[in-house]
Amino acid sequence: MLNAHPDLTASVLTGLGWYYLLMFLMNAAWTVRSYREDGETRSGIPIAAGWATYSSILLMVSLYHFTYPPEGFLIVLPEAFKGPFDRYFSNPVLYFFLSIVGLWAMIALREWWTKPRVAFVLLNASLLFMGLSLTDFDFRQIVGKPDNVPIVAMLFIVAFCTWIYFRRAVDNDRRMEEGRPLFEQEDNEKVLVWPDLVYTELICMVILTAVLIFWGIALKAPLEEPGSSVKTPNPSKAPWYFLGLQEMLVYFDPWLAGVVLPTIILGGLMAIPYIDFNKVGNGYYCFKQRAFAVTTFLFGFLPLWVALIVLGTFLRGPNWNFFGIYEYWDVHKVEAANNVNLSEFFWNGLGQGLPKGSGLGTILLREAPGILLIIGYFALLPPILGLTILRTYFVRMGVIRFLVFSNLILWMAILPIKMLLRWAFALKYIVGIPEWFFNI
Repeated sequence: MLNAHPDLTASVLTGLGWYYLLMFLMNAAWTVRSYREDGETRSGIPIAAGWATYSSILLMVSLYHFTYPPEGFLIVLPEAFKGPFDRYFSNPVLYFFLSIVGLWAMIALREWWTKPRVAFVLLNASLLFMGLSLTDFDFRQIVGKPDNVPIVAMLFIVAFCTWIYFRRAVDNDRRMEEGRPLFEQEDNEKVLVWPDLVYTELICMVILTAVLIFWGIALKAPLEEPGSSVKTPNPSKAPWYFLGLQEMLVYFDPWLAGVVLPTIILGGLMAIPYIDFNKVGNGYYCFKQRAFAVTTFLFGFLPLWVALIVLGTFLRGPNWNFFGIYEYWDVHKVEAANNVNLSEFFWNGLGQGLPKGSGLGTILLREAPGILLIIGYFALLPPILGLTILRTYFVRMGVIRFLVFSNLILWMAILPIKMLLRWAFALKYIVGIPEWFFNI
C-alpha cells in the first residue's frame, strides 16, 4: 500500500539535489573569495582549503540526491531530533524567551557575527538545517505552501538587512574610536541621476520582474474555492502582514488589539521626531551613539513583529493550537483553555470567592486588583523609571516628553507581558468587565 504522506519521493530528492547544487555553487564562489582574501592558517594551509573541502562534500551530497532511490536514503533528519525539537520549541514561552535571548546575543556579539566568514558559516548552518528539515513531510507542507514561501524568503532577507546594518554600524563605531572618517564619508563622490541612478534602477527592475515571472511559473497561485459560510478554513489566518495583529487578538479584546494599540503605534511613530533628543547618529550607520533607540526598535520589530509572524505562520495550526514544525496538523487536536481573570486569582486566593452582584460598586470591587495594577503600571512606573534607570532621559527630555516616551515604552511592553501571563498562568484578563464590554 502506498504511503499517502511519504517523507521522501523521487521528486523531493531531485529538488533537494538542485538545492544542494546551488549551495555548492555558492560555496565554490566563496572558496575563490577566501583564497584571494583570507590568507593561511598558522600551519600554512590556506583557509580556502577548508571551504573547498566543504564545497566538494556539498557536490557529492547533491549527486547522491540525484542518483539514489528514496528507499534506504540516508541523509535525512533523525526522528530522535524531531520529537524533542517539536516538544520544546512549540512551547510559546520558550519560543518567545529564545527570541529575546537571540536579540540580546545579536547585540552583544555584533562584532563577532558581523565578520563575513562567521556570517557565511551561520548562513550555511541555516541552509543545511532547512535542507535536512525538508526531508520531513509535515515540514514541507508548512514551508512549501505558496502563501508561506515568501515568508521563508522574508526571514533570510530580514537577516541579511540586519547583518548589513550591524556590519556598517560596527565598522563606523570602530572608525569613530580610532578617529578615522566614517564609511559614508569615504569615496563620497556625487553621481548624476542620469545615467548612473536610472541605469541601476532599470537593471533592478528587470531582475525583479524576471524573478516574479519565474516565481509565478514555478509556484501555483494560492487560490482556493469560493468562500462559503458553511465551510471555513481551519486554521483561518489573516495575510502574513496581519498575523501579528491576529496574534494580538488572542490576548486582548478587539477594541484594544484592533483599535487602541494600532492607534498608539501610529501615534508613537509620528511622535518619535519630537521625542528624540539625540542629535548624533543621523545620516550614517552606528550603534553606540544610538544604542537605546536601536535596541528599542529591534525589540519592537524582531520579537514583537517578525517573531509573531513566524509564530502565526509556522506554529499556529488547526483550531489555533500550537504545533511543532515537524508535527502533523491534526484537526482533532484539542487543548483545554482554562483561562481565568486576575480577579478570580485574587479573590479565590483569599478564599472568599468573587463578589456577587451587577451593581457599579460590586463590579469595581471585583476588578479592583486589576484596576489598581493598571493604574500603578501607567501612573507610577513612569516617575519611578525617570528617577532610576531612565534618569538621564528624564533630565534631557523634560517632564512632558519623558511621560510620552515612557508611556509608549510601557504600551509596547504590555504585549509580551500579557502573552507570557497567558502562556504561563492561563491569565485571560487583568481587568474583565463583560457587563460593560470592557476587558484588558
